[in-house]
Amino acid sequence: NIPSPLKNIHARNYAQVLAGDISNKKIKISNFEQDKYINYQRIQENLAIVKNRLNKPLTLAEKIVYSHLDDPHGQDIERGKSYLKLRPDRVALQDATAQMALLQFMSAGMPEVAVPTTVHCDHLIEAQVGGEKDLARAKDINKEVYDFLATTTAKYNIGFWRPGSGIIHQIVLENYAFPGGLMIGTDSHTPNAGGLGMVAIGVGGADAVDVMADIPWELKCPKVIGVKLTGTISGWTAPKAGILTVKGGTGAIVEYFGPGVESLSCTGMATICNMGAEIGATTSLFPFNRRMSEYLHATNRSEIASFSESFAHNLRADEGAHYDKVIELNLSELEPHINGPFTPDLATPLSKFKEEVVRNEWPTELKVGLIGSCTNSSYEDMSRASSIAKQAIDHGLKAKSLFTVTPGSEQIRATIARDGQEKILKDAGGVVLANACGPCIGQWDRQDVKKGEKNSIITSYNRNFTGRNDANPATHAFVASPDIVTAFVFSGDLRFNPITDTLKDGNGNPFKFTDPKGSELPIRGYDPGENTYQAPPKDRLTVQVVVDPKSKRLQLLQPFSKWNGKDAEGLPILIKVKGKCTTDHISMAGPWLKFRGHLDNISNNMLIGAVNSENGAVNNVKNVLTGQYDAVPNVARDYKAKGISWVVIGDENYGEGSSREHAALEVRHLGGTAVIVKSFARIHETNLKKQGLLPLTFTNPSDYDKIDPTDKVSILGLTSFAPGKNLTLRLNKKSGETVDIPVSHTFNDNQIEWFKAGSALNRMAEKHAH
Repeated sequence: NIPSPLKNIHARNYAQVLAGDISNKKIKISNFEQDKYINYQRIQENLAIVKNRLNKPLTLAEKIVYSHLDDPHGQDIERGKSYLKLRPDRVALQDATAQMALLQFMSAGMPEVAVPTTVHCDHLIEAQVGGEKDLARAKDINKEVYDFLATTTAKYNIGFWRPGSGIIHQIVLENYAFPGGLMIGTDSHTPNAGGLGMVAIGVGGADAVDVMADIPWELKCPKVIGVKLTGTISGWTAPKAGILTVKGGTGAIVEYFGPGVESLSCTGMATICNMGAEIGATTSLFPFNRRMSEYLHATNRSEIASFSESFAHNLRADEGAHYDKVIELNLSELEPHINGPFTPDLATPLSKFKEEVVRNEWPTELKVGLIGSCTNSSYEDMSRASSIAKQAIDHGLKAKSLFTVTPGSEQIRATIARDGQEKILKDAGGVVLANACGPCIGQWDRQDVKKGEKNSIITSYNRNFTGRNDANPATHAFVASPDIVTAFVFSGDLRFNPITDTLKDGNGNPFKFTDPKGSELPIRGYDPGENTYQAPPKDRLTVQVVVDPKSKRLQLLQPFSKWNGKDAEGLPILIKVKGKCTTDHISMAGPWLKFRGHLDNISNNMLIGAVNSENGAVNNVKNVLTGQYDAVPNVARDYKAKGISWVVIGDENYGEGSSREHAALEVRHLGGTAVIVKSFARIHETNLKKQGLLPLTFTNPSDYDKIDPTDKVSILGLTSFAPGKNLTLRLNKKSGETVDIPVSHTFNDNQIEWFKAGSALNRMAEKHAH
C-alpha cells in the first residue's frame, strides 16, 4: 500500500522513493539487440500509478501485467472481467505460425516491427534417422519457407534463428526472457519463460501481428491462482506437476511462491510453467530468486541479473496479496506421476501405474521412449537422464525400447557433447535427433509400427492427445519426467517401477537403479556450438521478399469481406461436433505443417479430426444441398461456391491445445460465419474474433442438445450487437417448428469493430488509411 503522505507525489517520484532512481541505467534487453533496453523505469512508474489507484497489495502476476498497461491511469481493472490493453516487451514466433503472422504483418504496410521480435525455425524438421541427416533434409524440403522467413525477418528488423538453432522456448529462456517482463509468443508453451520470472503468454499469430504493428494487445484481466510450495524436491521426483484439471486453470495466471521454490532450478521452474499450458492457464510464473540470477549469469546475462537484483522488490508478490484460490503443495511428499494415455489430464502415481496398465489393458510392451522437447531438454534434464543411462551401461544393459533424445537448443547439444552426456545416451542405444520439436508435435516419420496397431510409447513431452506424436490413433502415449522415461527404456515394459523393481544385469544378477543425479548448470559454462542466428541487416530497404504465385506452401493474403449489416439467416450447420475438439482436431499439425503459409491448401484439413455427432464418424458430414456425405472441407467448399455461409456447433473447451490461428482462419476462408459451443478455450475464442467470426456460447449449455444437425439456423440481434448483450439463435427445424435459444458472447466494443470490418487486420488497415 502507498503510504498516505506519498499519495499525491507524482508516480515517478514515488517510484524513486521506493527503490532509488533506476532511470539512468541502460541495460540491453538481450545480447542480440544492441539498441533495445529493459525498461524497468516504465514498469516502476506504471506500477506506482496502479497501486495509487487500487490501494491494495498486489500479486506478482498483477504487478507485471498492470505495469505493462497502455493506460495505467484510465484502464478499468477487475480480475476476470476487464479487458486490459497491454504493451508487451517482446514477441517470439515459431516458423509454423510465423509464416501466416508475417504474411498478415506485410499487409499492414509498416516498415518494421514496433517491438523486439524473433522468429525460430523449430517446427518443420521431421525426425527420421537422426539429427544431422534430418536437418539437412528439412533445409532442402523447406527451402522456400526458410528463404521467405529469412528475407521477411531481414526486411522488417526481426531476429532470425535458423533451422538447427533449437526449440523456440529454450532459445527464449537462454537469450531473451528476463524477470518482470511481458512477452507474447505464437505457441501455447510460451509460458516456459515464467521460469525466469516473466509473464509469457501463448497467443495466435493475429495477436502477435497487433503487437508487432504497435497496437495494444488485449487480454481479459486474469484471475490469479497462488500455489504455495513447501518442502524440497528430491530423488526421482522431477518438476513436472499436474495440479489442476484442464478446466481449472482457464483464465488464470498460476503464481508459485513459498519456501519450496528455492529447491527448484531455473530450468525446473520453466518446466513447471511450460506444463501449465496443459491446464488451460493463461500463464504461470515464479518470483525472482537466486536460481534465476545464477541462470542469467551462466547464460552471459550478468548485467540483467544485477539489474533484476536491484529491482527485486517488484519481482515478488506484496505481503498480504490476495489470490483467487490458494493451493498448498509439499514437494517432499510428491511422488513421480505418469500422465496418459490420450490426455495430459489423466495422472497416475508411479506406485499405482502397473495396476492401472493391467486393469485398463494398455499395451505393456514399451515400443519407444522419447526424451527432450521444449518441456524437458535443459542441461539438468539431460544430465539426470544420462546418469540413469550410465548406471544401465555399467551393468551391461542396453535400451530394449527405441530411445530418442531431443536437445532443446544448439547450446544444449554442444554442451552435452563436450561434457559427455550425449555419448552416454548414444552408447545406451539412444538416437540424438535435431535441435527441434520433432515427435512432440507430430514431426516423426515413425516406421516401427503400422498405423492402427495398438502400442505404447512414453515421452518427457507436454502433450499426448490421440495421434499427436505419430498420427496413429492407436498409440498409447504416456508422459513422465526424462529420468523415468530413460529408466523405462531399459525394461521395455510399462509394468516396471524404476524406484522399487530390479532388472537383470549383463551377468543375470539383479540390479536396481539409484536416484538420478544431474548438474543444474554446466561447471565449465555453456558451449554455444554453431552460430545459428541471423541479425537484421543495417540496410533493410534493399531486401526483397518474394512469394511465387504458383507456390504450394506460401500464398499472399486477400482481405476477408466486411459484415453485410444484416442478421445471419437460414445458415446450414456444417458439423455438430461431439466431445473433445482441440485445435489438432480443427487444423491438424504433422504433415499439414508444410502448408502453414498457404491458407487455401491448409484449409483442406479443416475439422477433419472432429467427431460428427450425427454418425460418430470423423471427416464425414452430410451436404444438405445434395444429401450426400463427404469430407468436411469439401462440403464447406461446396457451400462457399454457392454463396452459402455456415456455422459449426461444438462441445466444451472447444479449441483447447495449440495457439494456431489457422484453426480460425480456415473456418473463415471456407465460408464460416459463427462457431457456437458450450465453452471455448481462451486463445481459440480470440482467434475466431480476429478473423471476423462470431464465437458464441450457449447461455444454457444444455441447449446444445436441442440442436439437430439438419437445422437451419439464424443469428438474430447483430444489427444491435453490443457488449454484454445476448444474441438469439433461431433453429428452423425440418418439421417447420422454430426454436429460439439465447447465446452469449464476450465481445467488447473494439472486437465488435473487428467483426464489422471483416477482421482485426481489416480494421487495422482502415486505421492506417486514415
